Amino acid sequence: MALTTLDPTAALVVIDLRKGIVSAHTDSAVTAAVARAARLADVFRQHDLPVVLVNVTGRAPGRTDDSGSASTFALPDGWADLIDELDVRPTDHLITKRRRSAFHDTGLDTLLRDLGVTQVVLAGISTSSGVESTARSASDHGYHVVLATDAMSDPAADAHRHSVERVFPRLGETATTAEVVTMVEETR
Repeated sequence: MALTTLDPTAALVVIDLRKGIVSAHTDSAVTAAVARAARLADVFRQHDLPVVLVNVTGRAPGRTDDSGSASTFALPDGWADLIDELDVRPTDHLITKRRRSAFHDTGLDTLLRDLGVTQVVLAGISTSSGVESTARSASDHGYHVVLATDAMSDPAADAHRHSVERVFPRLGETATTAEVVTMVEETR
């Protein structure tokens, strides 16, 4: 479903645009998604809408078939730092997650409710993991979910396409960065 409206208190939630993952995926899709997510953050800030920047510092303990799991080795210095392109501001809200979803054991839901947020616009990496998990949780928590599909990327193009085409229409509305920016500027 395409973007139809912007709630009076919408928040931008940017997932996992951190140095450790962005530096490992320097293809044009990631570069474009980073630039668009940064544009969204700038526009939300200009219109006094909340910007939530999410990083990750590990994975849930337990069995995994991914031998390169962040829970099995020490993370290098700076790995979880947010990328410079986001131009983190004192008014931004920072959330650190240890699971795929930015809602699980982080206080994100409490933060958003305290701010009066009813709608979340999601962007980030990786589309089929952190973004999709957060979108599912946001929907389960009753938020109006908007997915800025060109402000996200995935190391696997087919996984990105599957999330965008098959999963996201069931969880909320999809839009381009330009459509979200236009909606913010027209309604604020």
